[in-house]
Amino acid sequence: MPYETRYAKSGDVSIAYQIVGDGPLDVVLVSSWITNVEENWNYPSYARLLTRLGSFSRLIHFDKRGTGLSDRVATLSSLEERIDDVRAVMDAAGSRRAALIGSTEGAAMCALFAATYPKRTAGLVMYGAYAKRIASRDYPWGPTLQERDDFYRQMMRQWGGPAVLEYLAPSKIEDEEFCRWWAGYLRRSASPSAALVLTQMNTEIDIREILGAIRVPTLVLHRVDDRLCPIEGARFLASRIPGAKLVELPGGDHLPFVGDIDAIVDSIQESLTGVRPSPPSDRILTTLLFTEIVGAAELATHHGDHEWRALEAIHDETIREQLIRFRGREIKKTVSGFLAAFDGPARAVRCASAIIAALAQRGITLRAGLHTGECEAIDGDLRGVAVHIAARIMARAGSGDSLVSSTTRDLVAGSELDFDEVSGLLLAPSGNSWRLFRVKDSTTETSHAPAPNLLERAASNAHGNRLSRREREIATLLARGRSNRQIAEDLTISIGTVERHIANTFNKLGYHSRAQVAAWVVEQGVEQIRPD
Repeated sequence: MPYETRYAKSGDVSIAYQIVGDGPLDVVLVSSWITNVEENWNYPSYARLLTRLGSFSRLIHFDKRGTGLSDRVATLSSLEERIDDVRAVMDAAGSRRAALIGSTEGAAMCALFAATYPKRTAGLVMYGAYAKRIASRDYPWGPTLQERDDFYRQMMRQWGGPAVLEYLAPSKIEDEEFCRWWAGYLRRSASPSAALVLTQMNTEIDIREILGAIRVPTLVLHRVDDRLCPIEGARFLASRIPGAKLVELPGGDHLPFVGDIDAIVDSIQESLTGVRPSPPSDRILTTLLFTEIVGAAELATHHGDHEWRALEAIHDETIREQLIRFRGREIKKTVSGFLAAFDGPARAVRCASAIIAALAQRGITLRAGLHTGECEAIDGDLRGVAVHIAARIMARAGSGDSLVSSTTRDLVAGSELDFDEVSGLLLAPSGNSWRLFRVKDSTTETSHAPAPNLLERAASNAHGNRLSRREREIATLLARGRSNRQIAEDLTISIGTVERHIANTFNKLGYHSRAQVAAWVVEQGVEQIRPD
């Protein structure tokens, strides 16, 4: 947890808060519903949201009373009491004036604060907000009381698991990792009864009468397909707050740390600072390597889903092992290969040869293309003409071949790498052209040698010490690409037990990597065994 948790006193209630960043503008984030300032950092996209907000401000975020690390409350609290908590946190953090960012009912708190304390409010941002929670004749888009009661029952029935995700983050319903984190986040942030009290409290909100009194610059942000809070509520807010700007964003996730976070933060930063951020860009000279499995679609059809997933796991881990060995950097995984970058062209060429040779031994044929050129580096990705040239070179390569451009070949002069020139130039729309060369070295020449019989090797190395039923079962799950944590959950055992079985498997088979074990499983046709 990267930031210190502190406490502010609001009457008799202690409010937990943190400060992120040291920018010239103070920003107070009032998140929705249930929070935990320390658990927020345990999910990457939530951490990214906070980090981005803190990149241009001194961000103050806190747990509302009754949630997270703040004091629990036994009774419903009024909006007035809750904006006193905002004021108490600002005072404790030494903030005389701040911009307020509120989400859902947090937006209502921020709106009331802005109307009550305009001199302490530099600006207002309302995300996923509403003016009134329950529908009425003049506010028809909210839920009915019956629908709200149904929501309470559903929430209480699902508590302990990933509750009400179909409303909060529908895009994450099938994401097992997110569901596990969300279920734990809720459990660690509020008890079931506290969650119910908070939800009932939010149902009572109605700030329609104070909207005209807000006299600070206001941004209303909303995703158009939000199921929890319909977009009509945001349009109502923007029409009633003097001078408010409405930005409608695509998507249906209500949680601001799910979906396109950058679109949200970019709009907030522009509203509060007057400057819309542009992605950081650096131009670098690098050697690009594209790889591709030859006949990937046919292989997948021939082997079937189960065996193809095992082969993919072998492919991915083998390439990543070689990238580490040759100091390459994975840029992205493509449909049937990888794009990697190197700061040395000779290492890139040798890495391509090593990858082709290693996977040939596992019955997987690759082709590779390499080109050295200037690229634009943006948020970890590489863009530019050089990327397209490398991809086109790879497309020209034959099965098991590694082709390089004349640029790359000239840069490795004196490296003892040998090449054969390929007929035909590679032409670019700009009019530039490159001669192409096939890598010819000892690694490539042996890449098509017959693969060793891994089953015989395993039997020889084991010396009669056959894998136990549990070890064979774990080896099968490794071949399917499962992580240690996933294996532990599948088999209902501890991660430590999984790691011990994997170490024993390595020792018995004489292997040192998961990719080798996966290859052994595929070679033997090991089927999953029921737990002992």
